[in-house]
Amino acid sequence: MGANEAKTAILENRTALGIEFGSTRIKAVLVDDKNQPIASGAYEWENQYVDGIWTYSLEEIWKGLQGSYQDMAEDVQEKYGVELTSVGAFGVSAMMHGYMPFNKEGELMVPFRTWRNNITGEASEKLAELFHYNIPQRWSIAHLYQAILNGEEHVKDIDYITTLEAYVHWKLTGKRVLGIGDAAGMFPIDSETKDYNEEMVQKFDELVAPYGFPWKLRDIMPKALVAGQDAGVLTEEGAKLLDVSGKLKAGIPMCPPEGDAGTGMVATNSVRRRTGNVSAGTSVFAMIVLEKALSKPYKEIDMVTTPAGDPVAMAHSNNCTSDLNAWVNVFKEFAEAMGMEVDMNKLFGTLYNKAMEGDPDCGGLLSYCYFSGEHMTGFEEGRPLFVRSPESKFTLANFMRNNLYTCLGAMRVGLDILLNQEHVKIDKLLGHGGLFKTKGVGQQILADAVDAPVSVMSTAGEGGAWGIALLASYLLNRREGEALADFLDEDVFKGNEGSTLAPEAEGVKGFNAFMDRYMKGIGIERAAVESEVW
Repeated sequence: MGANEAKTAILENRTALGIEFGSTRIKAVLVDDKNQPIASGAYEWENQYVDGIWTYSLEEIWKGLQGSYQDMAEDVQEKYGVELTSVGAFGVSAMMHGYMPFNKEGELMVPFRTWRNNITGEASEKLAELFHYNIPQRWSIAHLYQAILNGEEHVKDIDYITTLEAYVHWKLTGKRVLGIGDAAGMFPIDSETKDYNEEMVQKFDELVAPYGFPWKLRDIMPKALVAGQDAGVLTEEGAKLLDVSGKLKAGIPMCPPEGDAGTGMVATNSVRRRTGNVSAGTSVFAMIVLEKALSKPYKEIDMVTTPAGDPVAMAHSNNCTSDLNAWVNVFKEFAEAMGMEVDMNKLFGTLYNKAMEGDPDCGGLLSYCYFSGEHMTGFEEGRPLFVRSPESKFTLANFMRNNLYTCLGAMRVGLDILLNQEHVKIDKLLGHGGLFKTKGVGQQILADAVDAPVSVMSTAGEGGAWGIALLASYLLNRREGEALADFLDEDVFKGNEGSTLAPEAEGVKGFNAFMDRYMKGIGIERAAVESEVW
């Protein structure tokens, strides 16, 4: 779209705005009526470790929201010569989970406890046993119950508990609501009723009844909404909170606030059943949209939902490319020692493409990229490790292929549960993140690892702020009865299928052979962790 068309869309309110609170950056994206980004803004921030808690202050939350909006508004002014006074629809997204408890006066009673805090182990285990459902430590209900077990004074005065984006949405609209994708990060969701699991709600209320609190669980949690539902409008007070210049008008329709997992699914067109996305960078996780609920809980699998409420299984690994990047840097040092100038993009591309010349099973090589602990395979600590036998074929191609394979090893453990034990079907996966930057390499290896076609799209890098802008656009522009998956297919991604690679039989066989070696060699990694060498 040209500048004049974008300007007209802005002036005629045929736009949608999304703002997402990431862990290090708050980003604002404005899209036109074709769902293409036309302006953006950002604010850098960082969490603090205060009294044993990873947190962000309320002051920094509002400073960041206002800063990212102002930066985007200035981008509009510079590009199109117009002052932004309204948008067609608006949505807020943020890092999922965490704990923000407020009293009746609207005061935050303890510092915001983010997803990063692993301080709810006792509560997590007891609730998982009670519900017969995996309750990760970062979930809001685990934080609430841990506060109860700790005897924290504030619990009796709770009027509302919420996540970051639902808090911001509440202050902007006055509505206590949350998109179902992150509601599923507060408390288990029933995908049939598109609401909190009522049986589990009752079990929790019975569990804490002896404490005599004046609240029941549903009284203090946001109402769960699916994509496209009315989530209120920007109030006069909210407009002043967002735009400190006072130019923004009230009355803008707002979509349900969503978590970053949900906006990531939207931004990669991975909300239809039997589709999924794999994000591979420092960590790696796969999110697969299920046709039905799993038969039982697994500690390796987190259950969430799409923004439309369909069940999603997440297989998450803490470790992915850190060790691979360290090896690439060793090759960089060698090249420089030989007097060569090194272009890192060329170096990565050369080594990644060399990997594709290796044996499908990596010639018997084995490594573990565990920079940190890995819950998938039961490690609280990690040791990056490379091993081989005298018979292994130790070539550069096999070495690099092995290092790419192991990036997906721990995640594959979780996927094996879904594929082999639960017989989950995957029609198509979307890959995004650093592992896929070299064309066709990480993409092919992932396709072989999961035995399903993998696509990479140019728009996958637009991120969650674009994803929440698309959810705002869906609220504004969807046809009557149109499902979110159909809206994304027809109005956003049509003609932008990206490149798709199918699994190759030899590659599938080779990756399976590597995984057999990977699982048999876990004891080697265990010995490295338990040794007193480091």
